[in-house]
Amino acid sequence: MTTDYRIEREPYYQQQSNEVTLYEAAYKARLPVMVKGPTGCGKSRFVEYMAWKLGKPLITVACNEDMTASDLLGRYLLEANGTRWLDGPLTTAARIGAICYLDEIVEARQDTTVVIHQLTDHRRQLPLDKRGELINAHPDFQLVISYNPGYQSLMKDLKQSTKQRFVGFDFDYPGAELETAIVATESGTDPDTAAKLVKIGGTARKLKGHGLDEGISTRLLVYAATLIKGGVSPVDACRMALVRPITDDADIRATLDHAIDAVFA
Repeated sequence: MTTDYRIEREPYYQQQSNEVTLYEAAYKARLPVMVKGPTGCGKSRFVEYMAWKLGKPLITVACNEDMTASDLLGRYLLEANGTRWLDGPLTTAARIGAICYLDEIVEARQDTTVVIHQLTDHRRQLPLDKRGELINAHPDFQLVISYNPGYQSLMKDLKQSTKQRFVGFDFDYPGAELETAIVATESGTDPDTAAKLVKIGGTARKLKGHGLDEGISTRLLVYAATLIKGGVSPVDACRMALVRPITDDADIRATLDHAIDAVFA
C-alpha cells in the first residue's frame, strides 16, 4: 500500500513579498531551503502552500530533542516471520521525490541532523548504513528546514557546516493591514474585530525582550478571533488565547489585560 502525501486543497496563504517566486527558483534548481522566523508567523503554511502550488508531495517532521537518526532514516521491525525494514520520513521523501520539511530543526540533536548533509550538497545521496544501501535522491526531492532564531543558544543552534548547505528566507509577522485580512479570513470574523486583535498583537510584540520571550503570534490572533466568532466575549477570548498561553508574569499579564480592555472598551 502506498501513501499519497499530496495536498489536495489550496492552503490559505497571503504573500508578504516575493517569497513565492524566490522559492520557485530554489525548487527549480533543487536547492535546499531554510525558513527562519518567529513562532506562528506562517512558516509552515508557506511550505504547505508551495508544495501545493508546485504539485509535489509534502512530508513534514516535527523535530524534537528525542529524535534519533533512525527516526528520520528508518529501522528494522521485528515481526513473527523475522525482521522488516521500514523507511523513515526522510528516506521516503528521497525515494518518491517529495518535499521533506523538518520543522524546528534546532530542537533535534546535532548528531541527528548530520544525516542530511549528503542530501544537501551536489551528491544528493542518502546512505542507509543499517541496510548497506546508498539512495540517490529522486530528481524531484527537496529538503526544507525551519526554526525560530529567537530561541537560539549555544546548545541549540545549527552548525555552520549545516547552515551553509541551504538558501534562506527570513519571515516575520505580516504588516497590520495584511495581518488583519489573514485573521479575518482564517477565523471568519469581521474585519473590525480582526483589526482590534492585530492592534493588541502589535502592543505585545513591543514587549519582546522586555518581559516576553516572544510576541503574540498570528496563529494566536486567529485563535482569539475564532473564539469571538463562536460567541465568547472579546475580552475573555483575548485573555484566554493571547495572554494566558504566553506568560505567567503578573505584571506582563496586567499590562496586556489593560491593553485588551482599552481596545475592546
